[in-house]
Amino acid sequence: MDADVVIAGAGPTGLMLACELRLAGVDVVVVERLAERTGESRAGGIHSRTLEVLDQRGVLDRFLAEGELQPVGHFSGLYVDFDESESRHPYPLMILQSAIERLLEEWATELGVRVRWSSEVSGIRQDESGVTVELGTAETTTPATLRARYLVGCDGGRSTVRKLSGIDFPGTEATMTALIGDVELPDLPEDYVWVRRCPTGDYSAIAFEPGWYRVITSEYDRVPDRDEPVTFEQLRESLVRVAGTDFGMRNPRWISRFTDATRQAARYRAGRVLLAGDAAHIHFPAGGQGLNMGVQDAVNLGWKLASVVRGQAPESLLDSYHAERHPVGERVLHNTRAQSALVRPGAQTDALRDVFGSLMVFDDVNRYLRHLLNALDIRYPVDGDHPLEGRRVPDADLNTSEGPVYVYELLHAARPVLLDLRGSAEVAAAAKGWADRVDLVEARSEDDHWPVPAIGEIPAPTALLIRPDGHVAWATADGAPDASALRTALTTWFGPALQG
Repeated sequence: MDADVVIAGAGPTGLMLACELRLAGVDVVVVERLAERTGESRAGGIHSRTLEVLDQRGVLDRFLAEGELQPVGHFSGLYVDFDESESRHPYPLMILQSAIERLLEEWATELGVRVRWSSEVSGIRQDESGVTVELGTAETTTPATLRARYLVGCDGGRSTVRKLSGIDFPGTEATMTALIGDVELPDLPEDYVWVRRCPTGDYSAIAFEPGWYRVITSEYDRVPDRDEPVTFEQLRESLVRVAGTDFGMRNPRWISRFTDATRQAARYRAGRVLLAGDAAHIHFPAGGQGLNMGVQDAVNLGWKLASVVRGQAPESLLDSYHAERHPVGERVLHNTRAQSALVRPGAQTDALRDVFGSLMVFDDVNRYLRHLLNALDIRYPVDGDHPLEGRRVPDADLNTSEGPVYVYELLHAARPVLLDLRGSAEVAAAAKGWADRVDLVEARSEDDHWPVPAIGEIPAPTALLIRPDGHVAWATADGAPDASALRTALTTWFGPALQG
């Protein structure tokens, strides 16, 4: 084998997955069709759950140092308030995708990830023991090949891996076109509000650095051929049509196009091939959810794939990736379709936005929309009755024999954690069978109650089993823990116990 896992695509999803695999000791190669980074800014933010994921790995400070936290977000341009009690990182971080990719690549390099540029997947052959990946390069007419146990397609909305694997990509066609560019706007008024709806569409301008703006224009019922080149003049003319002026637009750094076409892979796994990020789902980029969902796909898949590669868990564990992440993708596609409809021009939509905006002053409505964006309320299907099971673990304050820690500090190594908050003999005995792959930590909670988004505060658990992605596989409250249920959870998620 040339590698345990080949990842197609060196964007945020592919790089995050590569880091997760390397933390678990898996040999991974990332292949990227581009010759080098383009420097295109693209996505512009990280939401709460992704900030938590980066904190769980101990690298969040790198991203905070290059971005700016924003106290509010938006749902189709209508402001959404965030709740400081729900997370240690409640606010979105404004940071360009180009910076996110650079920081992830630096981390990947530190971990020993190999990246092969100018290498595009051109063929896939699966068999019982692995997958052969053919690579076309600009330097040779004869495809190179890589042999790996698994291949993961993180190669974008037009994913070659998805197409070669025969995975359907159903959804809805585009009804609008948006042009996006990083430009100078010397004539933009000082009192400009970041987004404005107009009779023929809408436009926005966001300053990411002094003198430079991210400009987006949206026009409905104008859908050019997807392969038609995008030019600066098209962006300028579109802004004039929508806003009546180009605000002196000049010096474009980057121009691109997107639509509200919405599609999702029918399955996230086909044998030894899996999909993540835009290769698995595309949608209108409302609320900045796409990059975040891709990174969270990677963190859900990484530890499972690593466990299977290391022979610790059965291959059936990979099926839980689709079972958990496909519904999350459906939810994002559903809410971005709604946001696309809410921003269309017209008197009917104006009235709808007024009514919708008036409802958002109610806490329950604001909370529901906030969770759609920040993904803090996601609950994966698990067996068990404790309200934490299936949810992401709160980053509670703990005291251990070595001093105070946060829960997320225990996850830096990307290993499962069995957290015993009561000193239970039953928990310690059950942990022995998985001592090679699960870290047993004894601690005491600083708080009697823990905050859980969508539920509120709950009594602090007495013990809980935390997966490497930060979701709770098993938990118990007062009384003696059910050791049988704990052993079942350990076996289900981390494979059979050690013999003897």
